[in-house]
Amino acid sequence: MSNRLPPAWAKHLKTQPAAKAVQPKAAPPKAKPQAGPSRAQADDILLRQALELQEAEQLPEAEELCLKVLARTPNHPLAFYILGTLGIGYDNEKALRYFARAVGEEPRNPYYHLSLGEAYLRLSEFTPAIRHFQQALALKPDLVEALCALGDAYKAFDKGEMALPLFEKALKIDRDHPGARLGLPRALASLGRMDEAAVHLKEAIGRRIAVPAAYSALVQTRKFTEEPPELAAILTELRDLGHGSEGAASLHHAAGKLLNDLRRYAEAMDHFKKGNQAGGHKFDLENYRRSVDAMIETFTPELVASMAAYGDPSEVPVFVVGMPRSGTTLTEQICASHPNVHGAGELSKLRRMANGIGLKRNFETDLGKSITTITPELVKTLAAEHLAYLRERAPDALRIVDKMPHNFELIGLIGILFPNARIIHCRRDAIDNCISCFVLQFGEGHSYSADLRTLGLYYREYDRLMQHWNKVLPGRIFENRYETLIEDQEAQSRRLIDYLGLPWDDACLRFFDRNSSVNTFSRWQVRQPIYKSSVKRWKNYESEIQPLIEALGDLAEV
Repeated sequence: MSNRLPPAWAKHLKTQPAAKAVQPKAAPPKAKPQAGPSRAQADDILLRQALELQEAEQLPEAEELCLKVLARTPNHPLAFYILGTLGIGYDNEKALRYFARAVGEEPRNPYYHLSLGEAYLRLSEFTPAIRHFQQALALKPDLVEALCALGDAYKAFDKGEMALPLFEKALKIDRDHPGARLGLPRALASLGRMDEAAVHLKEAIGRRIAVPAAYSALVQTRKFTEEPPELAAILTELRDLGHGSEGAASLHHAAGKLLNDLRRYAEAMDHFKKGNQAGGHKFDLENYRRSVDAMIETFTPELVASMAAYGDPSEVPVFVVGMPRSGTTLTEQICASHPNVHGAGELSKLRRMANGIGLKRNFETDLGKSITTITPELVKTLAAEHLAYLRERAPDALRIVDKMPHNFELIGLIGILFPNARIIHCRRDAIDNCISCFVLQFGEGHSYSADLRTLGLYYREYDRLMQHWNKVLPGRIFENRYETLIEDQEAQSRRLIDYLGLPWDDACLRFFDRNSSVNTFSRWQVRQPIYKSSVKRWKNYESEIQPLIEALGDLAEV
Protein backbone atom coordinates (compact mmCIF):
# COMPACT_ATOMS: atom_id res chain seq x y z
CA MET A 1 0.00 0.00 0.00
CA SER A 2 1.31 3.43 -0.90
CA ASN A 3 1.41 6.18 1.69
CA ARG A 4 -1.99 7.87 1.63
CA LEU A 5 -0.70 11.11 3.15
CA PRO A 6 0.94 13.84 1.05
CA PRO A 7 4.73 14.13 1.17
CA ALA A 8 4.70 17.02 3.62
CA TRP A 9 2.26 15.47 6.08
CA ALA A 10 4.85 15.60 8.89
CA LYS A 11 4.76 19.41 8.83
CA HIS A 12 1.45 19.17 10.63
CA LEU A 13 2.91 17.31 13.62
CA LYS A 14 4.44 19.29 16.45
CA THR A 15 6.71 16.51 17.69
CA GLN A 16 9.66 14.96 15.91
CA PRO A 17 10.21 11.19 15.54
CA ALA A 18 11.50 9.77 18.77
CA ALA A 19 15.28 9.45 18.93
CA LYS A 20 16.96 6.45 20.50
CA ALA A 21 17.27 6.96 24.21
CA VAL A 22 20.76 7.60 25.61
CA GLN A 23 21.33 6.29 29.15
CA PRO A 24 23.05 8.83 31.48
CA LYS A 25 26.15 7.65 33.28
CA ALA A 26 24.70 8.57 36.67
CA ALA A 27 21.51 10.27 37.73
CA PRO A 28 21.63 13.35 39.94
CA PRO A 29 21.01 12.39 43.54
CA LYS A 30 17.76 14.43 43.90
CA ALA A 31 16.44 14.88 40.37
CA LYS A 32 12.87 16.16 40.05
CA PRO A 33 10.58 13.85 38.04
CA GLN A 34 10.21 15.09 34.48
CA ALA A 35 6.75 16.11 33.35
CA GLY A 36 5.15 13.87 30.72
CA PRO A 37 4.48 15.12 27.24
CA SER A 38 1.83 17.78 26.78
CA ARG A 39 -1.56 16.78 25.38
CA ALA A 40 -0.58 18.14 21.97
CA GLN A 41 2.65 16.14 22.00
CA ALA A 42 0.82 13.01 23.14
CA ASP A 43 -1.75 13.45 20.35
CA ASP A 44 1.01 13.78 17.78
CA ILE A 45 2.75 10.65 19.05
CA LEU A 46 -0.51 8.71 18.65
CA LEU A 47 -1.01 10.09 15.15
CA ARG A 48 2.51 9.05 14.16
CA GLN A 49 1.70 5.57 15.41
CA ALA A 50 -1.53 5.68 13.39
CA LEU A 51 0.48 6.44 10.26
CA GLU A 52 2.82 3.52 10.93
CA LEU A 53 -0.18 1.19 11.34
CA GLN A 54 -1.67 2.52 8.13
CA GLU A 55 1.54 1.83 6.23
CA ALA A 56 1.44 -1.70 7.66
CA GLU A 57 -2.15 -1.99 6.31
CA GLN A 58 -3.53 -2.26 9.85
CA LEU A 59 -6.32 0.19 9.09
CA PRO A 60 -8.76 -0.60 11.95
CA GLU A 61 -5.96 -0.15 14.49
CA ALA A 62 -4.94 3.14 12.86
CA GLU A 63 -8.54 4.33 12.95
CA GLU A 64 -8.81 3.43 16.64
CA LEU A 65 -5.82 5.64 17.50
CA CYS A 66 -7.27 8.59 15.55
CA LEU A 67 -10.59 8.22 17.35
CA LYS A 68 -8.69 8.10 20.66
CA VAL A 69 -7.09 11.43 19.79
CA LEU A 70 -10.49 12.92 18.94
CA ALA A 71 -11.90 11.69 22.26
CA ARG A 72 -9.10 13.60 24.05
CA THR A 73 -8.98 16.59 21.68
CA PRO A 74 -12.29 17.08 19.85
CA ASN A 75 -12.05 18.41 16.28
CA HIS A 76 -8.31 17.72 15.95
CA PRO A 77 -7.79 18.54 12.24
CA LEU A 78 -4.97 16.08 11.59
CA ALA A 79 -6.92 13.25 13.22
CA PHE A 80 -9.82 14.03 10.87
CA TYR A 81 -7.38 14.15 7.97
CA ILE A 82 -5.75 10.80 8.68
CA LEU A 83 -9.19 9.22 9.14
CA GLY A 84 -10.02 10.54 5.69
CA THR A 85 -6.96 8.90 4.19
CA LEU A 86 -8.00 5.57 5.75
CA GLY A 87 -11.23 5.64 3.76
CA ILE A 88 -9.62 6.13 0.35
CA GLY A 89 -10.54 3.22 -1.91
CA TYR A 90 -12.65 1.59 0.79
CA ASP A 91 -15.32 4.15 1.65
CA ASN A 92 -14.83 7.29 -0.43
CA GLU A 93 -17.92 8.94 1.07
CA LYS A 94 -16.40 8.54 4.53
CA ALA A 95 -13.09 9.92 3.27
CA LEU A 96 -14.87 12.96 1.88
CA ARG A 97 -16.66 13.66 5.18
CA TYR A 98 -13.46 13.52 7.22
CA PHE A 99 -11.46 15.65 4.78
CA ALA A 100 -14.26 18.22 4.83
CA ARG A 101 -14.09 18.36 8.64
CA ALA A 102 -10.29 18.79 8.46
CA VAL A 103 -10.74 21.70 6.04
CA GLY A 104 -13.38 23.19 8.32
CA GLU A 105 -10.98 23.14 11.26
CA GLU A 106 -7.92 24.35 9.35
CA PRO A 107 -9.10 26.14 6.18
CA ARG A 108 -5.68 27.54 5.29
CA ASN A 109 -4.00 24.14 4.99
CA PRO A 110 -3.43 23.47 1.26
CA TYR A 111 -2.96 19.73 1.76
CA TYR A 112 -6.39 19.40 3.32
CA HIS A 113 -7.99 21.18 0.35
CA LEU A 114 -5.99 18.97 -2.02
CA SER A 115 -7.20 15.75 -0.42
CA LEU A 116 -10.80 16.96 -0.19
CA GLY A 117 -10.68 17.85 -3.88
CA GLU A 118 -9.30 14.41 -4.71
CA ALA A 119 -12.14 12.80 -2.74
CA TYR A 120 -14.69 14.80 -4.74
CA LEU A 121 -12.92 13.86 -7.98
CA ARG A 122 -13.15 10.13 -7.18
CA LEU A 123 -16.90 10.61 -6.88
CA SER A 124 -17.18 12.51 -10.21
CA GLU A 125 -18.12 15.70 -8.34
CA PHE A 126 -16.04 17.89 -10.61
CA THR A 127 -17.14 21.39 -9.59
CA PRO A 128 -16.29 21.12 -5.86
CA ALA A 129 -13.14 19.17 -6.74
CA ILE A 130 -11.92 21.98 -8.98
CA ARG A 131 -12.81 24.58 -6.33
CA HIS A 132 -10.71 22.90 -3.65
CA PHE A 133 -7.75 22.31 -5.97
CA GLN A 134 -7.83 26.01 -6.84
CA GLN A 135 -7.96 26.88 -3.14
CA ALA A 136 -4.96 24.64 -2.46
CA LEU A 137 -3.03 26.45 -5.20
CA ALA A 138 -4.09 29.85 -3.88
CA LEU A 139 -2.53 28.87 -0.55
CA LYS A 140 0.53 27.14 -2.08
CA PRO A 141 1.03 28.02 -5.78
CA ASP A 142 3.95 25.60 -6.24
CA LEU A 143 2.08 22.53 -4.91
CA VAL A 144 2.76 20.12 -7.77
CA GLU A 145 0.24 17.55 -6.57
CA ALA A 146 -2.52 20.19 -6.70
CA LEU A 147 -1.51 21.31 -10.20
CA CYS A 148 -1.68 17.71 -11.41
CA ALA A 149 -4.95 17.03 -9.61
CA LEU A 150 -6.54 20.14 -11.13
CA GLY A 151 -5.31 18.99 -14.54
CA ASP A 152 -6.86 15.56 -13.98
CA ALA A 153 -10.14 17.20 -12.95
CA TYR A 154 -10.28 19.37 -16.07
CA LYS A 155 -9.48 16.35 -18.24
CA ALA A 156 -12.28 14.32 -16.65
CA PHE A 157 -14.65 17.32 -16.93
CA ASP A 158 -14.18 17.40 -20.73
CA LYS A 159 -11.86 20.42 -20.53
CA GLY A 160 -8.64 18.72 -21.59
CA GLU A 161 -7.20 21.88 -23.16
CA MET A 162 -7.30 23.58 -19.75
CA ALA A 163 -5.35 20.68 -18.24
CA LEU A 164 -2.29 20.99 -20.48
CA PRO A 165 -0.79 24.25 -19.06
CA LEU A 166 -1.24 22.93 -15.52
CA PHE A 167 0.85 19.84 -16.20
CA GLU A 168 3.42 21.95 -18.06
CA LYS A 169 3.70 24.28 -15.05
CA ALA A 170 4.07 21.28 -12.74
CA LEU A 171 6.96 19.97 -14.85
CA LYS A 172 8.73 23.32 -14.61
CA ILE A 173 8.59 23.04 -10.82
CA ASP A 174 9.54 19.34 -10.67
CA ARG A 175 10.61 17.85 -13.99
CA ASP A 176 10.65 14.32 -12.53
CA HIS A 177 7.30 14.30 -10.75
CA PRO A 178 5.44 11.12 -11.86
CA GLY A 179 2.02 12.80 -11.74
CA ALA A 180 3.18 15.54 -14.07
CA ARG A 181 5.27 13.28 -16.32
CA LEU A 182 2.32 10.94 -16.95
CA GLY A 183 -0.45 13.52 -16.57
CA LEU A 184 0.63 15.62 -19.55
CA PRO A 185 0.71 12.77 -22.10
CA ARG A 186 -2.56 11.35 -20.74
CA ALA A 187 -4.22 14.73 -21.25
CA LEU A 188 -2.80 14.92 -24.77
CA ALA A 189 -4.03 11.39 -25.51
CA SER A 190 -7.52 12.24 -24.24
CA LEU A 191 -7.59 15.02 -26.85
CA GLY A 192 -6.44 12.69 -29.63
CA ARG A 193 -2.92 14.14 -29.81
CA MET A 194 -1.32 10.71 -29.73
CA ASP A 195 2.01 11.52 -31.36
CA GLU A 196 2.73 14.28 -28.84
CA ALA A 197 1.67 11.99 -26.01
CA ALA A 198 4.08 9.32 -27.23
CA VAL A 199 7.00 11.78 -27.20
CA HIS A 200 6.38 12.66 -23.57
CA LEU A 201 5.89 9.03 -22.53
CA LYS A 202 9.21 8.07 -24.14
CA GLU A 203 10.86 10.90 -22.25
CA ALA A 204 9.38 9.59 -18.98
CA ILE A 205 10.76 6.13 -19.75
CA GLY A 206 14.14 7.61 -20.60
CA ARG A 207 14.18 9.37 -17.24
CA ARG A 208 13.09 6.12 -15.48
CA ILE A 209 9.89 7.64 -14.14
CA ALA A 210 6.88 5.33 -13.56
CA VAL A 211 8.26 3.03 -16.25
CA PRO A 212 5.53 0.32 -16.27
CA ALA A 213 2.71 2.88 -16.36
CA ALA A 214 4.50 4.86 -19.08
CA TYR A 215 4.92 1.77 -21.28
CA SER A 216 1.30 0.82 -20.65
CA ALA A 217 0.16 4.24 -21.89
CA LEU A 218 2.67 4.35 -24.75
CA VAL A 219 1.47 1.15 -26.44
CA GLN A 220 -2.09 2.53 -26.47
CA THR A 221 -1.16 5.59 -28.53
CA ARG A 222 -1.26 3.74 -31.86
CA LYS A 223 -1.56 0.40 -33.60
CA PHE A 224 1.79 -1.21 -34.42
CA THR A 225 2.35 -2.92 -37.76
CA GLU A 226 6.06 -3.66 -37.31
CA GLU A 227 7.88 -4.81 -34.19
CA PRO A 228 9.00 -1.69 -32.30
CA PRO A 229 12.08 -1.54 -30.05
CA GLU A 230 9.69 -1.08 -27.13
CA LEU A 231 8.76 -4.78 -27.20
CA ALA A 232 12.28 -5.95 -26.35
CA ALA A 233 12.58 -3.18 -23.78
CA ILE A 234 9.33 -4.23 -22.08
CA LEU A 235 10.45 -7.87 -21.97
CA THR A 236 13.70 -6.73 -20.37
CA GLU A 237 11.81 -4.66 -17.79
CA LEU A 238 9.79 -7.75 -16.86
CA ARG A 239 12.96 -9.30 -15.45
CA ASP A 240 13.22 -6.44 -12.94
CA LEU A 241 11.45 -7.64 -9.80
CA GLY A 242 11.62 -4.11 -8.42
CA HIS A 243 8.52 -3.11 -10.41
CA GLY A 244 6.33 -5.14 -8.06
CA SER A 245 3.16 -7.03 -8.92
CA GLU A 246 1.28 -3.98 -10.20
CA GLY A 247 4.19 -2.95 -12.41
CA ALA A 248 4.53 -6.51 -13.72
CA ALA A 249 0.81 -6.52 -14.59
CA SER A 250 1.20 -3.26 -16.54
CA LEU A 251 4.23 -4.55 -18.44
CA HIS A 252 2.62 -7.90 -19.30
CA HIS A 253 -0.48 -6.14 -20.64
CA ALA A 254 1.71 -3.73 -22.62
CA ALA A 255 3.64 -6.64 -24.16
CA GLY A 256 0.38 -8.42 -24.92
CA LYS A 257 -1.03 -5.37 -26.69
CA LEU A 258 2.05 -5.04 -28.90
CA LEU A 259 2.08 -8.75 -29.74
CA ASN A 260 -1.63 -8.66 -30.55
CA ASP A 261 -1.02 -5.77 -32.96
CA LEU A 262 1.72 -7.88 -34.57
CA ARG A 263 -0.70 -10.86 -34.82
CA ARG A 264 1.44 -13.04 -32.57
CA TYR A 265 -1.68 -14.13 -30.75
CA ALA A 266 -0.44 -17.10 -28.70
CA GLU A 267 2.40 -15.00 -27.24
CA ALA A 268 0.01 -12.12 -26.64
CA MET A 269 -2.49 -14.27 -24.74
CA ASP A 270 0.32 -15.70 -22.61
CA HIS A 271 1.20 -12.16 -21.48
CA PHE A 272 -2.44 -11.19 -20.91
CA LYS A 273 -2.92 -14.23 -18.65
CA LYS A 274 0.28 -13.47 -16.74
CA GLY A 275 -0.74 -9.82 -16.40
CA ASN A 276 -4.10 -10.74 -14.91
CA GLN A 277 -2.46 -13.24 -12.55
CA ALA A 278 0.05 -10.61 -11.41
CA GLY A 279 -2.82 -8.25 -10.60
CA GLY A 280 -4.01 -10.75 -8.01
CA HIS A 281 -7.68 -9.74 -8.20
CA LYS A 282 -10.33 -12.20 -6.97
CA PHE A 283 -14.07 -12.00 -7.58
CA ASP A 284 -16.86 -13.45 -5.44
CA LEU A 285 -19.17 -14.80 -8.13
CA GLU A 286 -21.62 -16.43 -5.73
CA ASN A 287 -22.15 -13.13 -3.91
CA TYR A 288 -22.74 -11.40 -7.24
CA ARG A 289 -25.31 -14.04 -8.22
CA ARG A 290 -27.15 -13.34 -4.98
CA SER A 291 -27.02 -9.64 -5.82
CA VAL A 292 -28.64 -10.26 -9.21
CA ASP A 293 -31.25 -12.50 -7.55
CA ALA A 294 -32.07 -9.70 -5.12
CA MET A 295 -32.39 -7.09 -7.88
CA ILE A 296 -34.70 -9.30 -9.92
CA GLU A 297 -36.82 -10.16 -6.89
CA THR A 298 -37.09 -6.56 -5.68
CA PHE A 299 -37.39 -4.44 -8.82
CA THR A 300 -40.60 -5.91 -10.21
CA PRO A 301 -42.47 -4.25 -13.09
CA GLU A 302 -45.21 -3.30 -10.64
CA LEU A 303 -42.84 -1.66 -8.15
CA VAL A 304 -40.98 0.39 -10.76
CA ALA A 305 -44.22 1.51 -12.44
CA SER A 306 -45.79 2.62 -9.15
CA MET A 307 -42.73 4.54 -7.93
CA ALA A 308 -41.99 6.11 -11.33
CA ALA A 309 -45.11 8.22 -10.89
CA TYR A 310 -43.05 10.42 -8.54
CA GLY A 311 -40.00 10.67 -10.80
CA ASP A 312 -38.90 13.63 -12.90
CA PRO A 313 -40.44 13.70 -16.41
CA SER A 314 -37.33 15.29 -17.95
CA GLU A 315 -36.09 13.84 -21.23
CA VAL A 316 -32.58 15.24 -20.71
CA PRO A 317 -30.92 12.14 -19.13
CA VAL A 318 -29.55 9.46 -21.44
CA PHE A 319 -27.87 6.38 -19.97
CA VAL A 320 -25.56 4.27 -22.14
CA VAL A 321 -25.09 0.93 -20.38
CA GLY A 322 -23.69 -2.53 -21.02
CA MET A 323 -20.60 -4.59 -20.39
CA PRO A 324 -17.34 -2.63 -20.60
CA ARG A 325 -15.87 -2.85 -24.12
CA SER A 326 -19.30 -3.38 -25.69
CA GLY A 327 -19.22 -0.16 -27.72
CA THR A 328 -20.36 2.31 -25.05
CA THR A 329 -17.73 4.93 -25.89
CA LEU A 330 -18.42 4.68 -29.63
CA THR A 331 -22.14 5.00 -28.99
CA GLU A 332 -21.66 8.04 -26.78
CA GLN A 333 -19.39 9.70 -29.35
CA ILE A 334 -21.95 9.22 -32.13
CA CYS A 335 -24.74 10.66 -29.98
CA ALA A 336 -22.60 13.50 -28.62
CA SER A 337 -21.64 14.57 -32.16
CA HIS A 338 -25.21 15.86 -32.45
CA PRO A 339 -25.35 19.61 -31.66
CA ASN A 340 -28.14 19.10 -29.10
CA VAL A 341 -26.39 16.31 -27.17
CA HIS A 342 -23.63 16.51 -24.56
CA GLY A 343 -21.49 13.49 -23.75
CA ALA A 344 -20.61 13.64 -20.05
CA GLY A 345 -18.45 10.49 -19.97
CA GLU A 346 -18.51 7.89 -17.21
CA LEU A 347 -20.18 9.39 -14.15
CA SER A 348 -20.29 7.67 -10.76
CA LYS A 349 -23.11 9.88 -9.47
CA LEU A 350 -25.88 7.32 -9.93
CA ARG A 351 -23.90 4.61 -8.12
CA ARG A 352 -23.11 7.03 -5.33
CA MET A 353 -26.79 7.89 -5.03
CA ALA A 354 -27.74 4.20 -4.99
CA ASN A 355 -25.21 3.48 -2.26
CA GLY A 356 -26.61 6.35 -0.23
CA ILE A 357 -30.09 4.80 -0.13
CA GLY A 358 -28.84 1.29 0.60
CA LEU A 359 -28.71 -0.21 -2.90
CA LYS A 360 -25.11 -1.29 -2.49
CA ARG A 361 -23.57 -3.51 -5.13
CA ASN A 362 -22.81 -6.35 -2.71
CA PHE A 363 -26.25 -6.11 -1.10
CA GLU A 364 -25.03 -6.95 2.37
CA THR A 365 -28.17 -5.20 3.61
CA ASP A 366 -31.73 -6.31 2.90
CA LEU A 367 -32.59 -4.80 -0.49
CA GLY A 368 -36.32 -5.09 0.14
CA LYS A 369 -36.03 -3.04 3.33
CA SER A 370 -33.94 -0.42 1.53
CA ILE A 371 -36.63 -0.03 -1.12
CA THR A 372 -39.32 0.59 1.50
CA THR A 373 -37.40 3.65 2.73
CA ILE A 374 -37.65 5.33 -0.69
CA THR A 375 -40.59 7.69 -0.24
CA PRO A 376 -42.22 9.76 -3.02
CA GLU A 377 -40.50 12.83 -1.58
CA LEU A 378 -37.11 11.10 -1.71
CA VAL A 379 -37.67 10.06 -5.33
CA LYS A 380 -38.39 13.69 -6.25
CA THR A 381 -35.38 14.95 -4.31
CA LEU A 382 -32.96 12.43 -5.82
CA ALA A 383 -34.21 13.04 -9.35
CA ALA A 384 -33.91 16.82 -8.97
CA GLU A 385 -30.41 16.51 -7.52
CA HIS A 386 -29.26 14.23 -10.32
CA LEU A 387 -30.76 16.42 -13.02
CA ALA A 388 -29.03 19.50 -11.57
CA TYR A 389 -25.77 17.53 -11.54
CA LEU A 390 -26.17 16.73 -15.25
CA ARG A 391 -27.27 20.27 -16.12
CA GLU A 392 -24.09 21.62 -14.54
CA ARG A 393 -22.16 20.08 -17.45
CA ALA A 394 -24.28 21.42 -20.29
CA PRO A 395 -27.05 23.84 -19.26
CA ASP A 396 -28.53 24.13 -22.76
CA ALA A 397 -28.23 20.57 -24.09
CA LEU A 398 -31.45 18.73 -24.90
CA ARG A 399 -29.84 15.39 -24.00
CA ILE A 400 -26.93 14.64 -21.64
CA VAL A 401 -25.30 11.21 -21.90
CA ASP A 402 -23.89 9.30 -18.92
CA LYS A 403 -22.02 6.31 -20.32
CA MET A 404 -21.05 4.48 -17.13
CA PRO A 405 -21.34 0.88 -18.41
CA HIS A 406 -22.17 -0.72 -15.05
CA ASN A 407 -25.26 1.39 -14.66
CA PHE A 408 -26.88 -1.68 -16.21
CA GLU A 409 -27.18 -2.80 -12.59
CA LEU A 410 -29.23 0.30 -11.75
CA ILE A 411 -31.78 0.39 -14.56
CA GLY A 412 -34.57 -0.18 -12.04
CA LEU A 413 -33.53 2.98 -10.18
CA ILE A 414 -33.22 4.89 -13.48
CA GLY A 415 -36.76 3.84 -14.40
CA ILE A 416 -38.04 5.18 -11.06
CA LEU A 417 -36.17 8.51 -11.05
CA PHE A 418 -36.55 9.34 -14.75
CA PRO A 419 -39.53 7.60 -16.40
CA ASN A 420 -38.76 9.39 -19.69
CA ALA A 421 -34.98 8.86 -19.68
CA ARG A 422 -33.47 7.13 -22.71
CA ILE A 423 -31.56 3.94 -21.93
CA ILE A 424 -29.24 2.61 -24.63
CA HIS A 425 -28.00 -0.92 -24.00
CA CYS A 426 -24.80 -1.72 -25.92
CA ARG A 427 -24.49 -5.40 -26.73
CA ARG A 428 -21.64 -7.14 -28.52
CA ASP A 429 -20.73 -10.71 -29.48
CA ALA A 430 -20.28 -12.32 -26.06
CA ILE A 431 -16.88 -13.89 -26.72
CA ASP A 432 -15.50 -10.75 -28.39
CA ASN A 433 -16.80 -8.62 -25.54
CA CYS A 434 -15.23 -10.82 -22.87
CA ILE A 435 -11.88 -11.11 -24.64
CA SER A 436 -11.76 -7.34 -25.03
CA CYS A 437 -12.18 -7.05 -21.24
CA PHE A 438 -9.65 -9.78 -20.46
CA VAL A 439 -6.82 -8.19 -22.44
CA LEU A 440 -7.04 -4.84 -20.63
CA GLN A 441 -5.57 -4.00 -17.26
CA PHE A 442 -8.74 -3.12 -15.42
CA GLY A 443 -8.75 -2.09 -11.78
CA GLU A 444 -10.05 -4.04 -8.82
CA GLY A 445 -13.61 -2.89 -9.53
CA HIS A 446 -13.57 -5.14 -12.60
CA SER A 447 -11.92 -8.13 -10.91
CA TYR A 448 -14.39 -10.48 -12.62
CA SER A 449 -12.41 -9.97 -15.83
CA ALA A 450 -9.10 -11.38 -14.53
CA ASP A 451 -10.03 -15.05 -15.03
CA LEU A 452 -11.53 -16.48 -18.23
CA ARG A 453 -14.03 -18.83 -16.61
CA THR A 454 -15.17 -16.26 -14.04
CA LEU A 455 -15.54 -13.67 -16.80
CA GLY A 456 -17.82 -15.95 -18.80
CA LEU A 457 -19.99 -16.74 -15.77
CA TYR A 458 -20.18 -13.04 -14.86
CA TYR A 459 -21.33 -12.27 -18.41
CA ARG A 460 -24.18 -14.75 -17.94
CA GLU A 461 -25.31 -12.86 -14.81
CA TYR A 462 -25.19 -9.55 -16.70
CA ASP A 463 -27.27 -11.10 -19.49
CA ARG A 464 -29.77 -12.50 -16.98
CA LEU A 465 -30.20 -9.09 -15.38
CA MET A 466 -30.66 -7.33 -18.73
CA GLN A 467 -33.37 -9.80 -19.70
CA HIS A 468 -35.15 -8.84 -16.47
CA TRP A 469 -34.89 -5.09 -17.14
CA ASN A 470 -36.44 -5.59 -20.57
CA LYS A 471 -39.45 -7.13 -18.81
CA VAL A 472 -39.58 -4.31 -16.26
CA LEU A 473 -39.39 -1.58 -18.93
CA PRO A 474 -40.79 -3.25 -22.08
CA GLY A 475 -39.92 -1.35 -25.24
CA ARG A 476 -38.08 1.35 -23.30
CA ILE A 477 -34.49 0.11 -23.70
CA PHE A 478 -32.83 0.58 -27.10
CA GLU A 479 -30.47 -2.29 -27.85
CA ASN A 480 -27.52 -1.03 -29.85
CA ARG A 481 -25.82 -4.08 -31.32
CA TYR A 482 -22.14 -3.38 -31.95
CA GLU A 483 -21.96 -5.61 -35.02
CA THR A 484 -25.03 -3.88 -36.54
CA LEU A 485 -23.42 -0.49 -36.01
CA ILE A 486 -20.18 -1.67 -37.62
CA GLU A 487 -22.02 -3.21 -40.58
CA ASP A 488 -24.15 -0.16 -41.41
CA GLN A 489 -22.98 2.87 -39.46
CA GLU A 490 -25.40 5.39 -40.94
CA ALA A 491 -28.56 3.32 -40.62
CA GLN A 492 -27.88 2.40 -36.98
CA SER A 493 -26.75 5.92 -36.12
CA ARG A 494 -30.01 7.28 -37.52
CA ARG A 495 -31.92 4.81 -35.35
CA LEU A 496 -29.98 6.01 -32.31
CA ILE A 497 -30.71 9.70 -32.93
CA ASP A 498 -34.35 8.93 -33.68
CA TYR A 499 -34.58 7.05 -30.37
CA LEU A 500 -33.24 10.19 -28.65
CA GLY A 501 -36.15 12.10 -30.16
CA LEU A 502 -33.92 14.44 -32.17
CA PRO A 503 -33.70 15.35 -35.86
CA TRP A 504 -30.85 13.76 -37.79
CA ASP A 505 -27.55 15.64 -38.17
CA ASP A 506 -24.77 14.49 -40.52
CA ALA A 507 -22.17 15.40 -37.88
CA CYS A 508 -23.06 12.08 -36.20
CA LEU A 509 -21.32 10.24 -39.05
CA ARG A 510 -18.05 12.02 -38.30
CA PHE A 511 -17.89 11.28 -34.59
CA PHE A 512 -14.12 10.74 -34.90
CA ASP A 513 -13.61 14.45 -35.67
CA ARG A 514 -14.86 15.59 -32.26
CA ASN A 515 -12.29 17.52 -30.23
CA SER A 516 -13.67 16.61 -26.81
CA SER A 517 -11.80 14.61 -24.18
CA VAL A 518 -12.04 10.81 -24.22
CA ASN A 519 -10.80 9.20 -21.03
CA THR A 520 -11.46 5.48 -21.57
CA PHE A 521 -9.36 2.69 -23.08
CA SER A 522 -11.14 3.45 -26.38
CA ARG A 523 -9.50 6.86 -26.72
CA TRP A 524 -7.50 5.74 -29.80
CA GLN A 525 -10.27 3.75 -31.48
CA VAL A 526 -12.92 6.48 -31.33
CA ARG A 527 -10.58 8.89 -33.14
CA GLN A 528 -10.72 6.55 -36.16
CA PRO A 529 -13.50 5.95 -38.69
CA ILE A 530 -15.41 2.73 -37.98
CA TYR A 531 -13.43 -0.42 -38.83
CA LYS A 532 -14.46 -4.08 -38.83
CA SER A 533 -11.33 -5.84 -37.58
CA SER A 534 -12.71 -6.10 -34.03
CA VAL A 535 -15.64 -8.30 -35.12
CA LYS A 536 -15.03 -12.00 -34.35
CA ARG A 537 -11.63 -11.03 -33.00
CA TRP A 538 -11.87 -13.93 -30.56
CA LYS A 539 -11.12 -16.48 -33.30
CA ASN A 540 -7.48 -15.36 -33.12
CA TYR A 541 -7.40 -16.79 -29.59
CA GLU A 542 -9.77 -19.73 -29.95
CA SER A 543 -7.38 -22.42 -28.76
CA GLU A 544 -6.40 -20.42 -25.64
CA ILE A 545 -9.88 -19.38 -24.42
CA GLN A 546 -11.85 -22.62 -24.06
CA PRO A 547 -12.65 -21.98 -20.35
CA LEU A 548 -14.37 -18.74 -21.39
CA ILE A 549 -16.36 -20.35 -24.21
CA GLU A 550 -17.49 -23.19 -21.95
CA ALA A 551 -18.56 -20.76 -19.20
CA LEU A 552 -20.59 -18.66 -21.65
CA GLY A 553 -22.48 -21.76 -22.76
CA ASP A 554 -25.38 -20.94 -25.06
CA LEU A 555 -24.43 -17.25 -25.12
CA ALA A 556 -21.25 -18.05 -27.06
CA GLU A 557 -21.93 -17.65 -30.78
CA VAL A 558 -19.38 -20.11 -32.14
